[in-house]
Amino acid sequence: MIAVLLVVVLLVVGGIHWYLWKRLVKDTTRTRRARVAGSVIAVLLALVIPATLALSRTLPHSRQAIVAWPGFLWLAVMFYLLVTLLILEIPRSAILLWQRRSAPPSTPQAAPTDVSDEDPSFAAEAPPKPVAQEPGFDASRRLLLGRSLAATAGVLSASAVGIGVYQAMSAPNLKRVPIRLAKLPASMDGFRIAVVSDIHLGPLLGRPHTERIVRMINSVDADLVAVVGDLVDGSVAELGEAAEPLQDLRGKHGSFFVTGNHEYFSGYQEWVDEVNSLGVRVLRNERVDVLGLDLAGVNDLSGEDVGDGPDFGKALDGRDPSRPVVLLAHQPIQAHDAARHGVDLQLSGHTHGGQMVPFNLLVGLQQPVVAGLGTVDGTQVYVTRGAGFWGPPVRFGAPPDISIIELHGA
Repeated sequence: MIAVLLVVVLLVVGGIHWYLWKRLVKDTTRTRRARVAGSVIAVLLALVIPATLALSRTLPHSRQAIVAWPGFLWLAVMFYLLVTLLILEIPRSAILLWQRRSAPPSTPQAAPTDVSDEDPSFAAEAPPKPVAQEPGFDASRRLLLGRSLAATAGVLSASAVGIGVYQAMSAPNLKRVPIRLAKLPASMDGFRIAVVSDIHLGPLLGRPHTERIVRMINSVDADLVAVVGDLVDGSVAELGEAAEPLQDLRGKHGSFFVTGNHEYFSGYQEWVDEVNSLGVRVLRNERVDVLGLDLAGVNDLSGEDVGDGPDFGKALDGRDPSRPVVLLAHQPIQAHDAARHGVDLQLSGHTHGGQMVPFNLLVGLQQPVVAGLGTVDGTQVYVTRGAGFWGPPVRFGAPPDISIIELHGA
């Protein structure tokens, strides 16, 4: 399975880099020397991505950042170069078409070569035979067009990644979100839940990241704190110290956690025990009473692969239907099951808001709500964009956030 996945990754990455080589090297260079140099760079950059994915799993945790930073940054740049160049195919095609139609037929010209004047080994060769060129063909104009489009793509991609890195490494936004629940007791009007998700402690985000999140949550003096999954990308041995500041979280009625898919890649049982030991209660297909409100939590869907999946019946069956219920579930798609069990509000993460536009469009094909407040089968679903990132240290068009949910009666 791993071998098949590696072959797929190599084919996809190779195909993308071939296209980038075509537009950024072949279309912008005239000499053989420049094209060979560009080709070597393209091959090396193509190898960087599978090497990063492999080494980030095999190197000791303390050394993973050495390969993660350059590798994941290039992954982001590659993505935006691909997107930008694909969009620029439209004006490129239009300009070439206009050039062919507006210019008179060309006379036979010598076929262009890639041989540098500096290469003496080709000095004695016979001049190339004239070849008939397609109407409107102008090698110098095509070269100018290729270089102009490549420069445009480079500037736009570098700008997107630069802004994205700044947003990803900056403090999350504190978002105040009022939500109305018809069954909310009058005594709970204004009850505030601090929701954070997708902290993603790992090679690029460590203890200072956790400390900043805890400090920001504590600054709002919330009634309850909910951490809705994807806390870590690594084992307790590697990241236990980075997660330790969670013990300082302050919620008047407690702090709670549910597993995300990444916990199941990182030794979920160890993390369940570790998070509980930090004073953050892990809700594992169960519910608790909070001032007349049912607070429930279910495991992530990824747990099904190891016999630890969500059990909505266990968490929600037998409760008083006149009481409001707020469900913590990592993935928004779990709202379909939540709605069948009469959940009033589901709090989720997982999507990162797409993390890098236009990924939000793809996420929307799989998840019913990408970010913010929505409704799924009659159940309100709020999705935080999360406080961290996964893969590239880039968040473009989807800044990180910590959401303060303010509950009000209908």
